[in-house]
Amino acid sequence: MNKSDLVDALANQAGMTKADAARALEAMFGSGGIIASALKAGTRVQITGFGAFEAKHRKARTGRNPRTGDTIQIPASKTPGFKAGKGLKDAIQ
Repeated sequence: MNKSDLVDALANQAGMTKADAARALEAMFGSGGIIASALKAGTRVQITGFGAFEAKHRKARTGRNPRTGDTIQIPASKTPGFKAGKGLKDAIQ
């Protein structure tokens, strides 16, 4: 399912227009949306029955360039993480 399929499904399920559904999805999941903004601020986003979004911190580490084989330093970074909740896990069984 891609974004346009998700917009169609949301519009049908919630009884809203496709334009409203697209704006709602973008407001929630877009790069400047609610979840991304909360993760950037260091806040955990928990949706009961669905799951939790959290920013995970990766330490700086040494890596290897696969093309040249040279050793490189990879800087510390934050990456988004998602842990499915019990309701979501049970729904797909």
